[in-house]
Amino acid sequence: MKVFLGKLVDLLPRPLDPIRSIKLKLAILLVVSGGSALTFFTYQIGWIPPRTTIAAVVLALVTSQILAHGMTRPLREMTTAARAMAKGDYTRRIRATARDEVGELAHAFNQMAADLDAADQQRRELIANVSHELRTPITALNGVLENLVDGVAEPDPATLKTALQQTERLSRLVTELLDLSKIDAGTFPLAIEEFDLAELLADVAAEAGVMATATGRGVRFAVDVTPPGATAVADRGRLYQVVVNLLENAARHGPAGGEVRAYAEKRGDEVLIEVRDQGPGIPVEERDRVFERFTRGERAGGGGTGLGLAIARWVVDLHGGTIGVVGPDPAAPPGEPEGCRIRVTLPAS
Repeated sequence: MKVFLGKLVDLLPRPLDPIRSIKLKLAILLVVSGGSALTFFTYQIGWIPPRTTIAAVVLALVTSQILAHGMTRPLREMTTAARAMAKGDYTRRIRATARDEVGELAHAFNQMAADLDAADQQRRELIANVSHELRTPITALNGVLENLVDGVAEPDPATLKTALQQTERLSRLVTELLDLSKIDAGTFPLAIEEFDLAELLADVAAEAGVMATATGRGVRFAVDVTPPGATAVADRGRLYQVVVNLLENAARHGPAGGEVRAYAEKRGDEVLIEVRDQGPGIPVEERDRVFERFTRGERAGGGGTGLGLAIARWVVDLHGGTIGVVGPDPAAPPGEPEGCRIRVTLPAS
């Protein structure tokens, strides 16, 4: 019934649409409705004095203009703010004190303006951060190639290795940016399958070991899965990407020659994956920010782009899980470095 009435109302004529002032529309509405009432009462009780009629019409017009000014002011402010937004100014807000539909519209407009302002700020920061991250390896690679061309340096393995590392850093950054674009566009598909957790961690540790050897840090990787033969149901490729990123971060920020542990456990309807290093750890106030884009906290260094953990969080969120930095292990032996512990929790199925 409500839907039918709504469609019926939509079919009614709108004779006041050509009028560009809502205040004038309210005045016409008041005069027409008052005139209709006067006509009815005149028909019922007879003649009404002209002075009384004219005075009532004038009083109605003046009252409607006074009241309509406050009613329409938020609409005028929204028009001005919208024009400012078209020029890139998202700082304007509407005074929303009314509790009617116009007040609700003003509140929604303010929220939209705040969201657009935040999105514009994130866009500016993204451009600045990407430019900075691209400039560093490009500058280093350009310097190496110039030295080779000018004959200042010989194309020995050490020089070529430096050029290769900068190229790999550029490739990693471009890959992560493409992943972020897929995430923002909502085209980040998951290929769910069941796989063995021990095999996954062993493959990840092998790859991370190769990277650690290439950097000369001599970091060791230990893998432990409880219970043996435990499986997970997830996108193996994406989860592999998450754990590789966690191990590489741990190797980068932990001490040279230290140990990084990858631990997985299946507890009831959950799967826990935890990566621990022996580094200085992450301060409590930084533990949430490290998962933001281009944020590396106080442990920045070693060529990270600041995108890996942001992508890891998105992957885990898509699986319906959680990822975060947890406190020190209370069961750790006394004197052992606290390090950093990042835990991923996923649904078992």
